[in-house]
Amino acid sequence: MTKLTVNGKECEVQIKPHESLADVLRDQLDLFGVRVSCNEGECGSCTVIMDGKPVTACIVLGMQAEGKEILTIEGIGTVDNLHPIQQAYIEEQGFQCAFCTPGFIMATKAFLEENPDPTEEEAAIGISGNICRCGAYPYIVKSVLNAAKKLQEQQNTE
Repeated sequence: MTKLTVNGKECEVQIKPHESLADVLRDQLDLFGVRVSCNEGECGSCTVIMDGKPVTACIVLGMQAEGKEILTIEGIGTVDNLHPIQQAYIEEQGFQCAFCTPGFIMATKAFLEENPDPTEEEAAIGISGNICRCGAYPYIVKSVLNAAKKLQEQQNTE
């Protein structure tokens, strides 16, 4: 058995040597917000945060996550209490089909932790590792900027 901490909870899972982290999260832990699209680490749909850094879960072996802290879209907000980044994506319509949205939100979270007050150009570069097949990029960049503002406001009230 392999131990992982996923969304703040310690989990024990049986991982085959060839299984990706995305497969483990989806198939064993029912975390379907981890989307697998390209399965080659190119599109970012499966982005999760591992030990504070964004990773494409489709090309990380599940075994490599042993002892690591994994954060998925399911771990940052709830339907009744959205994370400010999730709220910003809704407000700015930073999605169309929404298949890529969880990966973009996780990439945004990691990016804004590194750069909490980005310019429009920095925001576009910050999420450039993710692909939106619908082409909602202008709305996604607006979502990142709105999220930065929301997170700053949240910090100021704490």
